[in-house]
Amino acid sequence: MSEPHKAILLVGHGGIPKGYPSDLITKLKRLEAQRRATGSPMSPEELELDTKVRTWPRTPETDPYKAGLETLAAAMKPLLNGSLFGLAYNEFCGPTLAEAVESLIRQGAQTITVVSTMFTPGGSHSESEIPEELEELRKKHPKVTLIYAWPYNLEKVSKMLMEHVQQFS
Repeated sequence: MSEPHKAILLVGHGGIPKGYPSDLITKLKRLEAQRRATGSPMSPEELELDTKVRTWPRTPETDPYKAGLETLAAAMKPLLNGSLFGLAYNEFCGPTLAEAVESLIRQGAQTITVVSTMFTPGGSHSESEIPEELEELRKKHPKVTLIYAWPYNLEKVSKMLMEHVQQFS
C-alpha cells in the first residue's frame, strides 16, 4: 500500500570533501564554536562558509562518505512501501536537515520520520543538534508530524552488528 503522505528522512553526519581548503573549515569551526558558546544565531560569515562547503562539488572519490550514504539510501528505497524518501546531512554537505524536510513537505509529506546513521549515544549531533532543529521545524510546520527515530535500541544494534561480524568468521 502506497503512503505518499509519509516520508523517511535519512540523516548522515557529512564529510569534508577532499581538496576543500582547510583554512575555510578552521574558520567555519571557530565561528561555530563562538556561536554555540554565546547562544547567538549563525552570523552571515558563518552561513556563507557553511553554504560554501555544503555546495562544494563532490564525486565518490572526493567524498566517499556521501557516496556511501547514497548507497545505503538506494538499498533502503525498495523497503519504503511507497513512502517518500529524503537524505540530509548534519554538517559539511547538503542538503541540510531543514532543506530536506522542506523538500519532503513540498512533495506532500504530512508525517516525516527522521532516522540518523549515528547509532550510539553520546554525540552532540544526534542528542542535541538534530532534536533542536526538529523542534524549530515543528514550530514552523505545526500541521506536519516530525518523528525522530532515536535513540536506537542498542540491543538490536548489537545483534545486527554481530550478525554482520559472523559473515566474516
